[in-house]
Amino acid sequence: MDFDLKPDEPLDLEAPDDIALADKLKAGREGILAELHKLIIGQQEVIEQTLLTLFVGGNSLIVGVPGLAKTLLVQTMAKVLDLKFSRIQFTPDLMPSDITGTDIIQEDSETGNRKMIFAPGPVFTNILLADEINRTPPKTQSALLEAMQEHRVTVQGRTYDLSEPFFVFATQNPIELEGTYPLPEAQLDRFMFHIVIEHPPEDEELEVVRSTTVVQKPEFQHAVTGADLVAFQELVRKVPVSESVLRYALSLVRTSRSKGQGAPDFVKKWVAYGASVRAAQYLILGSKARAVTQGRYHINFDDIRALANPVLRHRILLNFHAESEGITTDQVVEQLLDAVPVPASKM
Repeated sequence: MDFDLKPDEPLDLEAPDDIALADKLKAGREGILAELHKLIIGQQEVIEQTLLTLFVGGNSLIVGVPGLAKTLLVQTMAKVLDLKFSRIQFTPDLMPSDITGTDIIQEDSETGNRKMIFAPGPVFTNILLADEINRTPPKTQSALLEAMQEHRVTVQGRTYDLSEPFFVFATQNPIELEGTYPLPEAQLDRFMFHIVIEHPPEDEELEVVRSTTVVQKPEFQHAVTGADLVAFQELVRKVPVSESVLRYALSLVRTSRSKGQGAPDFVKKWVAYGASVRAAQYLILGSKARAVTQGRYHINFDDIRALANPVLRHRILLNFHAESEGITTDQVVEQLLDAVPVPASKM
């Protein structure tokens, strides 16, 4: 869905409904975490960013080597939330209709008459896992664009709305690049976060081995429903943001552009294309959700800085000089955080 930066309707601290809903969001987060940890060991930062995606109503890209529970995390999240879940294994021969659905001929058993009916594809769900999305050609990848942006699909000139809430979580393996198709920048920009999942510390990895080599049949309690998530998404947009925080988020994004006025030397040297305005929108929205989960009704500069890497790392395109010097987008983002001064006000 598209976002704008029009002034938000402030969260009225005198409104019992908003306060109660904010409390429910915070308690719901704790409940979801408790349920997830019945099966998922560690990966706290990854889980937090996944939850922020849900509370904002965005989509996220999860990148990590095989065996780090990327698929298990999303699948378990759907079970905990009692939401409909679909998984698509992206392969080179996957067609757009394999995602969206297609018209098929159906014969009436009584009359023998035939007619065309629409057979919905796996995109008609609440949480869609696009597994190894970079293993299918761009034409098929782009079939997800309308669903991610508008929460609807168009087949044979007819438009079908998707059920709310709707989220796309896509996964990629960063080490097997042969036979893959890099995601187009237009589609990458649709993802709220680029979530990096790393190998856990030794004690957590030991617990993973221990817990996954015995019988596991966890039963999950549904602390939050799909209707709750839709209400949370609306509530998040009501959280007020000060002018200084808004300008700080936008300044980070604008400074990432090598052709922008006053771009730092490291940006001119290493960056081919900087982040779009959608990066600033997601910095603000993600920070609003982060604030509410922490019991605050305003966002601060620390919220923006905490989300800078997952929001910007897939939106900054590095040039040949950066690649030849082994510079990563995370390193560029860290330098951006150092280069853009935090305003004196601590709102």
